[in-house]
Amino acid sequence: GARTSRAWPRPLALAVALAVAVPAGAVSVGDPAPDFQLPATRDARTGAMTVRLSDLRGKLVYLDFWASWCGPCKQSFPWMDRLQARYAGRGLVVLAVDLDTHADDAQAFLDELAPGFRVAFDAQGATPRQYAIQGMPTSVLIGPDGKVLLVHGGFRAEEAPAVEARIRDALSGAAR
Repeated sequence: GARTSRAWPRPLALAVALAVAVPAGAVSVGDPAPDFQLPATRDARTGAMTVRLSDLRGKLVYLDFWASWCGPCKQSFPWMDRLQARYAGRGLVVLAVDLDTHADDAQAFLDELAPGFRVAFDAQGATPRQYAIQGMPTSVLIGPDGKVLLVHGGFRAEEAPAVEARIRDALSGAAR
């Protein structure tokens, strides 16, 4: 079987770990999103330093899995910033889950990009295993009812308008 070695580059070691540890069924549209609680950047409203998905019930959640070494992740952060700024007032919460094993790598990435949305930290990789994430970035759009509305792998600027349209549609449907 596959084994990880300290000599492997971190991205490859993480990819192998994720591939080996992925549960049989990936999270699909219509499934309940697996709950989790992770350490996170401070919540501006409550001051909380952890985030629990179930506490976001009633909101539309754009959950993004990323790591500092992922080039497309770096491209997606400014776009997610714009999403958060544009739609927070309508109930969107952007939450990015960092999978770096070294906190310094994540911090340097965050210092450079200064995201305006919350970031959670999962160096152990439990959350991507729950969601059966197979590549980064991967985003999961979760409806106010806690069910998965969209799973999107990668980030390409030309696909961003279609994903944003799906977010707008979900927000319109979520309006009370």
